[in-house]
Amino acid sequence: MTIQALGYVGVGTAAPDDWSDFATGMVGMQVVERGAAGRAFRMDDRKQRLIIDPALADGERYFGWEVADAAALDALAARLEAAGTPVKRQPAARADQRFVSGLISFTDPAGHRLEAFHGAHVADATFSPGRNISGFRTGPLGMGHMVLIVPRMADVLPFYLDVLGFKISDYVTDGVQAYFLRANPRHHSVALFEGGRRGMHHLMVEYFALDDVGQGYDLATAEPGRVKVTLGRHPNDLVTSYYMRSPASFLVECGWGGREIDDATWQPAPMRTVGSFWGHKGLFETLADGPPPPDAHHPPPPPPGRRAPLQVIEGNYQRMSGVCPWWDSMSGRN
Repeated sequence: MTIQALGYVGVGTAAPDDWSDFATGMVGMQVVERGAAGRAFRMDDRKQRLIIDPALADGERYFGWEVADAAALDALAARLEAAGTPVKRQPAARADQRFVSGLISFTDPAGHRLEAFHGAHVADATFSPGRNISGFRTGPLGMGHMVLIVPRMADVLPFYLDVLGFKISDYVTDGVQAYFLRANPRHHSVALFEGGRRGMHHLMVEYFALDDVGQGYDLATAEPGRVKVTLGRHPNDLVTSYYMRSPASFLVECGWGGREIDDATWQPAPMRTVGSFWGHKGLFETLADGPPPPDAHHPPPPPPGRRAPLQVIEGNYQRMSGVCPWWDSMSGRN
């Protein structure tokens, strides 16, 4: 696969101080001063993951996609140019600003500014979160995922699949057009929703501990209007999450427990319903200016008894003692 992970996101703003308070106190990132009122934020050992750039106009943003090395970056540039997509090879000064070794930029057919890079720089100092969290689940899975609104799916989806090399995890075509695309075992690194505009709906970050989500939810609900989508659990990536209003025009989803995809066995299939297992009230209202949600912005109710196992990592759970014959029979243990 050409693209390996979502490496960073850049956001234009006239109010960088608002981002300092939000990204550290609400999300738990570590602020890094960048001079001339600029801000960057760490999530792990990388020097930066979220870049707040006052030199960019409000509403402008870019998305940095990581590749393996310089040869992979050259190969991607050649593939883009062969597909008719102009590529700008960024100078060393711009690569230094991004703290990477090599950088190109281009746009997708909907007009979103994308960048591709290799050789992300690692910080000397240990990551120090802005609030007391266990840490962010990044590494080979990347920064998280993002959801983009595109005016016409047919113009954009082939570009992400055939040129950038993403794979479809699952999709929705009934009432709303949406495709969830992966670049690594994370269920999706980008999702495309067809709507009447171009833009970014949300950025998702994933914590190691469920309590980090719950404690962040408490902080967010204490601020009137901060929570836009209530706590809930998605049916496809199985993330338990809530969505917050950010200082920009997009939301930040804070989640835990995302599933991983095994390429050897996974088969993409249409989602039977877009409704969550539970919660996520308000999600379809946030998409009202983008793709037309079914049933007047409300998903169909999920069928009774809808559930799935939790996705946990070793050391992040403890087995409960006791035996329940009924549960053993329901879960196939007998």
